[in-house]
Amino acid sequence: MKRNRSGPERAALALALALASCAMESKPPAGRGGPPPPVPVRVGRAERKSVPVRLSAIGTVVPIRVVAIRPRVGGQIVAVEFEEGQAVRAGDVLFRIDPRPFEVALAQAEAAVRRDKAQLAYRRAETGRYRTLVEREMAARDQLDQARANLATLEAAIAAGEAGVAAARLNLEFTTITSPIDGRTGSLLVTAGNVVSAGGDKPLVVIHQLRPIHVSFAVPERELPEVRVRQAEGPLRVEALPRGATAPSRGRLAFVDNTVDPATGTIRLKAVFDNEDESLWPGQFVDVVLTLGELAGVVVVPAAAVQTGQDGRTVFVVGAGGVVEVRPVRVSRMDEREAVVDEGLAGGETVVTDGHLRLRPGSRVKVVTGEPAAGGRGDGSRGAPGGREEQRRRGTGAAPADAASGAPEPAAAGPGGGAAPGEAAALENGAAEVATRR
Repeated sequence: MKRNRSGPERAALALALALASCAMESKPPAGRGGPPPPVPVRVGRAERKSVPVRLSAIGTVVPIRVVAIRPRVGGQIVAVEFEEGQAVRAGDVLFRIDPRPFEVALAQAEAAVRRDKAQLAYRRAETGRYRTLVEREMAARDQLDQARANLATLEAAIAAGEAGVAAARLNLEFTTITSPIDGRTGSLLVTAGNVVSAGGDKPLVVIHQLRPIHVSFAVPERELPEVRVRQAEGPLRVEALPRGATAPSRGRLAFVDNTVDPATGTIRLKAVFDNEDESLWPGQFVDVVLTLGELAGVVVVPAAAVQTGQDGRTVFVVGAGGVVEVRPVRVSRMDEREAVVDEGLAGGETVVTDGHLRLRPGSRVKVVTGEPAAGGRGDGSRGAPGGREEQRRRGTGAAPADAASGAPEPAAAGPGGGAAPGEAAALENGAAEVATRR
């Protein structure tokens, strides 16, 4: 049997439906609950100043002179006069070879010369007598010629004997092996008691000159014109920092190779260092900085502010009210710390250095300070997506502004933004109950 509702019941039902309808209409759509919160970023300032023009490279320490000590005469080594790794000076005795065979050879050569010189006086007198006899026509001309030939032969023999004496004396001197340079000895490769041959393939020891010393490094061929121009103006300063060292060694550019390596597109340079403290060691890898000069009055920003994308290099500039804009820039030089901006920025402007990922043109930002936490730098940091580490990992540089994640999170309904979630739920439940009763 159909029940007729009374007037009060119909009024209550109408009121519940009206309240539920108002609650549904006042509930904001997802993602449209007001402006998004400011994006936290770290910033730096574009400064106009003078900056040095530097080229950085990895170099290798190479000695200016390397001498492999080999014997010049053969014999038995009777003494080693140095310790492995010892610093030596030019002329210091290194090895002694048994001199006795060479002393005997010298004595024989000297005796042969004395014998020939004793015959020399007789041959000269004989030649004089034959000359007189020929002038008096008491001897034949050929006898005088023979006497002169005998004299010349003896004089040549004496000259050869004297050369033999000099050679024997030189060989005797070679039994004492000395260092030809100042430097430091390496490993001892032949010990006392061994018999060595003259000019053997195996050196006795290798000496490296350490003071002064060279550092060899390569720079891109595009830098060659400026290097040559700057070098013609005066000596170029070079700094070399060994791994683990706290202070660099300072030297000057000494050599520019005459050929560009076509395989690598680089050119080889060498710098010379006094190396008085021997902080540079042969074979060592060092960080090299070549200073070419100075750029005066240029705009400089932190390198972290420069983003590289498909449209080139850009920076996020913080304007009035904390609103950012994307600004294309032209960068002429850049290292791990700073970038020189030729076009696109003015001195004094504020640029974003960290937190780029969530930014897009027109985003509002909140400047945060302090160092990033370990393992990351927050939103858009070097250790988080959008930072320079993430950009290098993706291989695409900074994300373009229109691809950056900038959509705000849906705003929660609350005071001033429609009915609260609990209130709306109560209204909906009331409407459902009234409908059921119907």
